[in-house]
Amino acid sequence: MSTADSFGAKGVLDVAGASYEIFRLSAVEGAENLPFSLKVLLENLLRTEDGANITADHVRALAQWDAAAEPDTEIQFTPARVIMQDFTGVPCVVDLATMREAVADLGGDPKRVNPLAPAEMVIDHSVQIDVFGNAGALERNMEIEYQRNGERYQFLRWGQTAFDDFKVVPPGMGIVHQVNLEYLARTVMTREVDGVLRAYPDTCVGTDSHTTMVNGLGVLGWGVGGIEAEAAMLGQPVSMLIPRVVGFKLTGEIPAGATATDVVLTITQILRKHGVVGKFVEFYGEGVASVPLANRATIGNMSPEFGSTAAMFPIDDVTLDYLRLTGRPAENVALVESYAREQGLWHDPSREIRFSEYLELDLSTVVPSIAGPKRPQDRVELSRSKAQFREDLRNYSDDPDLTFAPGGTVDESSQESFPASDAPSFTPSASSTVTDENDKPRQTVGADANGSTRPSKKVAVTMKDGREFELDHGAVSIASITSCTNTSNPSVMLAAAVLARNAVEKGLVSKPWVKTSVAPGSKVVTDYYEKSGLIPYLEKLGFFTVGYGCATCIGNSGPLEDEISQAIQDNDLAVTAVLSGNRNFEGRINPDVKMNYLASPPLVVAYALAGTMDFDFDTEPLGQDDAGNDVFLKDIWPNPVEVQQVIDSSIDEDMFTSSYQTIFEGDDRWKSLPTPDGDTFAWDPESTYVRKPPYFDGMQRETSPVEDIADARVLLKLGDSVTTDHISPAGSFKSDTPAGRYLTEKGVERKDFNSYGSRRGNHEVMIRGTFANIRIKNQLLDGVEGGFTRDFSQPDAPQAAVYDAAENYRAAGTPLVVLAGKEYGSGSSRDWAAKGTALLGVKAVVAESYERIHRSNLIGMGVLPLQYPSGQNAESLGLTGTETFAVSGVTELNEGRTPRTVKVSATPADGGAPIEFDAVLRIDTPGEADYYRNGGILQYVLRQLAS
Repeated sequence: MSTADSFGAKGVLDVAGASYEIFRLSAVEGAENLPFSLKVLLENLLRTEDGANITADHVRALAQWDAAAEPDTEIQFTPARVIMQDFTGVPCVVDLATMREAVADLGGDPKRVNPLAPAEMVIDHSVQIDVFGNAGALERNMEIEYQRNGERYQFLRWGQTAFDDFKVVPPGMGIVHQVNLEYLARTVMTREVDGVLRAYPDTCVGTDSHTTMVNGLGVLGWGVGGIEAEAAMLGQPVSMLIPRVVGFKLTGEIPAGATATDVVLTITQILRKHGVVGKFVEFYGEGVASVPLANRATIGNMSPEFGSTAAMFPIDDVTLDYLRLTGRPAENVALVESYAREQGLWHDPSREIRFSEYLELDLSTVVPSIAGPKRPQDRVELSRSKAQFREDLRNYSDDPDLTFAPGGTVDESSQESFPASDAPSFTPSASSTVTDENDKPRQTVGADANGSTRPSKKVAVTMKDGREFELDHGAVSIASITSCTNTSNPSVMLAAAVLARNAVEKGLVSKPWVKTSVAPGSKVVTDYYEKSGLIPYLEKLGFFTVGYGCATCIGNSGPLEDEISQAIQDNDLAVTAVLSGNRNFEGRINPDVKMNYLASPPLVVAYALAGTMDFDFDTEPLGQDDAGNDVFLKDIWPNPVEVQQVIDSSIDEDMFTSSYQTIFEGDDRWKSLPTPDGDTFAWDPESTYVRKPPYFDGMQRETSPVEDIADARVLLKLGDSVTTDHISPAGSFKSDTPAGRYLTEKGVERKDFNSYGSRRGNHEVMIRGTFANIRIKNQLLDGVEGGFTRDFSQPDAPQAAVYDAAENYRAAGTPLVVLAGKEYGSGSSRDWAAKGTALLGVKAVVAESYERIHRSNLIGMGVLPLQYPSGQNAESLGLTGTETFAVSGVTELNEGRTPRTVKVSATPADGGAPIEFDAVLRIDTPGEADYYRNGGILQYVLRQLAS
């Protein structure tokens, strides 16, 4: 690989007797004033400058970055590597296998379809919590996992052997982002180029939005759709605009009693309120040095919840200490320090850095918090949680037969105080703000909110094993320590274990209706749990290890016990889940659970003891000790000094080196899987897991002209904050759904349906599950939730499943559009949210605003992202969704131009005057225009390879 090197930046760096080729940033005027994250991008341009796609002008534009300007300059970013998880990664490998055949059909060499950058997949999304609360849960859940996913795993084993530079971490080893943080991330990469060892910053894109977790290690990376990741693996740069960078200054230290989770929920609320969509966030200031690496990773992980592209921490001594602790070779640690200092990437808190916008947080002001009941940014201070739950419950239960019990006030005079060194203070802060879907303040019930009421609907439940109890609204049905966000962080994981010990010693037990679980992010967690001697206490409270994977956070919480599930459904109870994750969107965690809350691992345990969200930890006891004394949360809350002592005595470098020594080998189940061979995959026509997708059917070597859209109908009319969780198939599904009917017709029994995520390699299942979330609200229907619409292709436009209506439109040759509100496509970076949209026949989406990943993915699948004129929306324009739509001006793309706006005309069903407006065409870069002209990004890449 050659470079133009217009700035003479290529040079040599000597480190401990070894020489590395580097591209010095000091060769470019203005580089020294850039934020850390933009310096990484600048080095990327210097190293990949080719005089054509990446020019000296691009380098100068970035070096002379105007912090105050709105993004308008396109650059090409070439990530050093790609990281995948299996839900989103399987379709990537399916597409690469399909591309090999398509290249051959176009007269090319199929072996040219090969990762050109290191690509690593961690199988972590397939384990489900079917078995819990006993010592055999881990082994049994893994057995079930292999039974459900054998076809997929065989396919991935083939991919690992068929493709160069593609590695797979088998099931049961850990969560992708924690494995990335603890092992896969290099911080500074090395690679032999033209016989010379080259050093450069580790950067990555991942098929999961929480790829940003590795930002905490000084690695620039973010989540992309699977289609973008495939293109990156095949050598295509990521087209992007030079972003605005928000400087977030940290001062002070986290107070005793608050946790890293409380910090990240506070930061999430601040940044979401400020508005950072499409921006980089970079942390700086004196307080950075006091933030442990695991806490940095926790903060970086939640970047998608802020809405930012990345949330970077700089490299410093804390970074080096973590690299040493996790067993990185000494020569790598030495290279990281030397390279960072040489390139101005080393954190110097005394330097004032130029940012686009500035924010600040005094860490000492952070208080214990949770977030919910449906969004990560809906932070609620723990002291107000009971009152706020009662307010929010009104939105989840409207049964006219409910009885109401008075309550809901918080009596500040009854709150006890205790030393900060012993326990947290749960006193409400005057600065607390809780927001609704539009980030406007929700009504918050506090000490002066007299008369708040709580719906009470107690239901008696008798279990097969003899347990008897009453369920009520707010019952905590799931308490799960899960997801990369917190399981990477020993401070909160061991705090949970110490709290469990303290609870057991006081005689406390978890409530019998709570499904308890621990899903560690890596085997290292189990190692330090064992060394600390705290596992028996967790298990005494029902917190047995159930698997090493995302589990509850991704929606694989597994079913509730039958009697509990039936009681919830029969009585329409609004029960809750508490998890230490990063996502709590509606319908995501469990179909029986309406209200979901994010909390730190110790609070997950505390809520299992309380058994309900309708609980005030300040004034209500969790139980009584042997002497009959009330036990409050403050009595068992872990002392942070003791937690640190446990960390120091329980975690060492050998744990990481031994756990990761055989990370790619897998257990006997993995090793014994039959592995297909050959350059192209032998598709099984009977498979219901892995099928050849239709993206390249009938594709020609030359592109066809793009066309305007005429006579289109609205498939869905949606409101604000519709996430990719609402759009993309996820979780379980029933027999009477289109996906369920498809599998039943294929002879699959209901018990073997598995989840949408596990069947992402089968487009037939995924199309049928697109827009099928049980909580999605299509405004074409009144008071109906779920994947339904009005089918205007039929007389009287009856209600129909979205998939069934789309098939009728397809048969009639009718193109489709989707109307949406603000923040359309926020949430996980899911390629199927775009793939499913395209395969349903949707040609355009018209929204008030988009989140970055989904807008890009729509273009990557050949769907036009259009935006209402500023200040307007469907309601202000008078659009009902019953109109027939036309979009003109798109054909300008055939002339090599990208129009800023296109004309949209909506003709009412009654034949009235058309509603016309100029929609903003959100094809933001020339590269995106190329993708759209080719019918999608994969078609573009395929034509490049074939030629």
